[in-house]
Amino acid sequence: MRLLVTGGTGQVGEALMRLAPKLGVTVIAPGRADLDLANPGAIKLPDGIDGVINAGAYTAVDKAESEPALAETINGIAPGVLATQAAKRDLPIVQISTDYVFDGTKTEPYLETDPVNPMSVYGRTKETGERAVREANPRHAIMRTSWVYAVHGNNFVKTMLRLGKERDQLKVVADQTGAPTLADDIAAAAVLMAKALTASNAGTYHYTAEGAVTWHGFAQAIWAKAGLRLGRQPKIDPIPTSGYPTPARRPKNSRLDCSKTVAAFGVVRRPWERALDETLAILLEEKP
Repeated sequence: MRLLVTGGTGQVGEALMRLAPKLGVTVIAPGRADLDLANPGAIKLPDGIDGVINAGAYTAVDKAESEPALAETINGIAPGVLATQAAKRDLPIVQISTDYVFDGTKTEPYLETDPVNPMSVYGRTKETGERAVREANPRHAIMRTSWVYAVHGNNFVKTMLRLGKERDQLKVVADQTGAPTLADDIAAAAVLMAKALTASNAGTYHYTAEGAVTWHGFAQAIWAKAGLRLGRQPKIDPIPTSGYPTPARRPKNSRLDCSKTVAAFGVVRRPWERALDETLAILLEEKP
């Protein structure tokens, strides 16, 4: 299966390209010069593909508050163009989305059928992209995930490692809860969906690692392992969301119920701790 993948330099896109042989697919990942999500009018799907995974997005959550038009173009308009062109060839599209479409006020994990209520430009534009894909292509899977990290790119794990090497004390938000999810696992799930996607199983799905933790607990877990390797242990203090103000509001509950996805596609959900251990084993072997 030949899959067009957008966002090849991002965390999920890079994982898709790297893992393609293992996942039994060929990935075509055009650069921005050939497929620019910021210029939807110029988007043209290449010939010879069997499906699309849209892993490209405007993901600078706080910066999006001051660049709403660009975020809307990339996250809201471009997915609809990709889905429309894919539909003309009867090709499936997997649209990677986010927990930010919810407001985080629910006390239980979110179901796919729960009402959306995004609180940020990023969340609103991603939800617009979801609707555009649904309307344009009957062979679609909206794949919402959360708290993405990887060996590649910028993310919470790498930030905590860097700051913990520089500082003796870290302050980390302790009243937001979610499932840290490795980009490699998202990539594998997305390919599985693309291979099996038909009009009859099309819809919205949730996929995250198994389990949940706060950002503070996640930071503690990172340094529980890193401290042994690096011979230092910064103090990690819990703070409320109000103690770390940001331009964009974050959902306090980012837990997603993934039972529908497991039942429909047989995806595997690793415990977040196991995927973190794998990632840290790689990152901590890297030389400064």
